Amino acid sequence: GSSGVPAGINIPNYDDIRQSEGFKNVSLGNVLQASYTVAADQIVSFILAGDQEAYKRLKGEAFEVQVGIHELLGHGSGKLYHQGTKDAEQLVASAFKNPVTGQPVTGPFYAPGATWGSTFGKVSPTYEECRAECSGLFLCLEPEVLEVFGVKDATADNVHDVSYVNWLLMARAGLTGLEFYTPATQEWRQAHMQARYVILRLLLQAGDGKLLSLEQTTGADGQPDVRIHLDRDLIGTVGRQVIGDFLLKLQVFKSLGDVENGSKLYNGYSEVPEEMATLREIVMARKEPRKLLIQPHMKKNEDGTIELKTFSYTPEGMIQSFVERFPAEDTELLSLYHAEKEAMTD
Repeated sequence: GSSGVPAGINIPNYDDIRQSEGFKNVSLGNVLQASYTVAADQIVSFILAGDQEAYKRLKGEAFEVQVGIHELLGHGSGKLYHQGTKDAEQLVASAFKNPVTGQPVTGPFYAPGATWGSTFGKVSPTYEECRAECSGLFLCLEPEVLEVFGVKDATADNVHDVSYVNWLLMARAGLTGLEFYTPATQEWRQAHMQARYVILRLLLQAGDGKLLSLEQTTGADGQPDVRIHLDRDLIGTVGRQVIGDFLLKLQVFKSLGDVENGSKLYNGYSEVPEEMATLREIVMARKEPRKLLIQPHMKKNEDGTIELKTFSYTPEGMIQSFVERFPAEDTELLSLYHAEKEAMTD
């Protein structure tokens, strides 16, 4: 019954298992449809009038592409090197040059038994989400990738409408992500939103500010507003280059266990300077109610018929959905536990 339902999942969430055994990628089409469909008569905040139609028409399709790449090729890629392992020793012996520094790789590598999370600590969840989001932005510009998602008319010499809207989605998500920043503590409260904000700041600096800019203006209601200007003609050149370079750094620092340089890079872009704090005030003033995703229940009755029970689109309906789905004593769950108990080991 939660409104915090993921649109995609990459499981299991352990780098060592992904690296040695594999993983599965899940994209939840019903969540995408429910969360990212925009009514034709709705005005999307912060989006230019000339981008409104394409944004509303392609938002769902663009986000499906982003989620697919994010989960499968973002979270699903990347190798970690541990001290004393054959892989790390071969990397050093080959005098392989660090793509960031240009010098032969010497480490630092992960300590024996250390994980990505234990090494990078608090920054690891949002850093990883940013790496996956950058993968989506970079690869959505490839016609072969778009074709996998049913976009058949993309070409290498033009930025497709789906790709443009995807980049526009990311820019807006970075701006609205400021809702999840707390000025008093200077801390972020949500990993994905921080990641998107980091990408926003990166794009704002690209091409001396020519790729992306945020215009402070006055809305139709007479109140302060913001408009996002994204130069479509620069996405395939300036945009691709800056995202590619940033993604390379994120991956190299993660792979080598270089927490010092990785954290310094990421935390720098996570800062909210005065001009962004001013934009945050506008974003907060125009904050929209969060969507509620109320989960229905499907069950098979004793007579063999299938029943679908829905709940009201209210906070009370969400609570009732939870209560009925997770009763104090779940006989179905207990029966599964007893059936599989003997096959489990401590």
